Amino acid sequence: MTSALELRRGMYRDSVRLMQVSRSVGALDGVARALVSMATELNLELLAGMGFDVPEDAGANDLVIAIRAHDDDALRRAREHVEQELAAPSGGSSRGGGTALGPTFRTVGAAGQDATVALLSIPGPHVFAEAVDALDSGLHVMVFSDNVPVEHEIRLKDYGRERGLLVMGPDCGTAVVGGVGLGFANVVRSGPVGIVAASGTGSQQLMCLLHSAGAGISHCLGVGGRDLSEAVGARSTLQAMAMLDADPATGLIVVVSKPPAPSVAAEVARHAAELATPVQLAFLGRGQDDLTTATEKALTLLGLNGGDSGPTVWPAWLPECPLTRRGGVLRGLFCGGTLCDEAMAIAAESLGPIASNIPLEPGWALPANLHSEGHLMIDFGDDGLTAGRPHPMIDPSPRLERLAAELARPRTAAVLLDVVLGHGAHADPAAPVAEAIRTAGPGAPPVVVSLCGTDADPQGLYAQARVLAEAGAEVHLSNAAATRRAVALVERQPS
Repeated sequence: MTSALELRRGMYRDSVRLMQVSRSVGALDGVARALVSMATELNLELLAGMGFDVPEDAGANDLVIAIRAHDDDALRRAREHVEQELAAPSGGSSRGGGTALGPTFRTVGAAGQDATVALLSIPGPHVFAEAVDALDSGLHVMVFSDNVPVEHEIRLKDYGRERGLLVMGPDCGTAVVGGVGLGFANVVRSGPVGIVAASGTGSQQLMCLLHSAGAGISHCLGVGGRDLSEAVGARSTLQAMAMLDADPATGLIVVVSKPPAPSVAAEVARHAAELATPVQLAFLGRGQDDLTTATEKALTLLGLNGGDSGPTVWPAWLPECPLTRRGGVLRGLFCGGTLCDEAMAIAAESLGPIASNIPLEPGWALPANLHSEGHLMIDFGDDGLTAGRPHPMIDPSPRLERLAAELARPRTAAVLLDVVLGHGAHADPAAPVAEAIRTAGPGAPPVVVSLCGTDADPQGLYAQARVLAEAGAEVHLSNAAATRRAVALVERQPS
């Protein structure tokens, strides 16, 4: 085994891009471990855990490259690959895509002279000053970073509102502004629906269903998962609703969120009633509409659901051999937190308690080892499972390991999981899932997939669906439909 460690001072790269580089280097033949990241405190801890000596004077503005390989040749190839990836155009890779690199800037304000929105993806504790710099430069701000103190979020949103600027986030993973996707974003057609989203994959599911039905969006303004909490008080949600109300291209506003604080939900409803543009509130939770039902209601308001063509029928792709019911427990393995939330709310109606790391009820919380003998659903994208590692929509390996284990477990009645397409996500997420299903063999539990994507996404909706169905999975565009199908496959045991 051989290794190399390099520290490049003052060389900043976007954290999401570095996660992609780390994953691509680590996947090379002969490479045991690879970490390409900014030298933040957390990443230096990961470096030490890999067995490297941590540079004492490394700082958060320095780039660290650490590689452990089986031989010198593999190490050489890995280092060459890192150089190619780091030299690739922003938003692309050395294998093509992206646009030519423009000039570099020392500050957000200087970079934003010809821009409208600043996207910030830096360690959360350091984001406040950069966001203020962007707001002072007249830019709307999308804060992709998580782990931002809530008091910083409140101050930033108030500071932005005073200047007529929107702060999207923190922990805003998805937005589409003027047809341009930011963060994890699907490619969808333009249309009259404006979305205000305190949910990343929730907004993606909504956009993909609208696209499939022939509708489109004007903008999707993410506001961050905490915006509808009691503390933040829907600061960005109310502002984004007003902005969409003033947009002539928006004919319907849909607000999508995980369960908000009741008093905040009431304030959003009051604000909605004052706007000239119709507003549909899609607040998820037990007893509430699921995202598919919310989409169907939006289509009805647009005159696109029902009539001569009948109600919308959502696409599904079936395997050659129909799935069969069996006794046991349901296992849900998700990349998207909102999709997991929605699935739990639906499944709990029929199956009862669903153990989870993001439980619907405090008593349903999974232990630290994420194991339970009963029904369970895991959000692999939760902050507690992504500290220091790529989001599972970029690097699916932790979920794939759990998928293999669940498919081999005799008590598993069915496995439900999501596959999310779009910019920022894995280049071919269906392939490793399909391989895990094939490896499990014909006697393995049935697998139902919620496929969130469009025919315009770079991965290709139909190609991804075909790969999964050919491996034996049943695939649904609607997460709600996939969940109900998975629940139906769980044979009830006599009491």
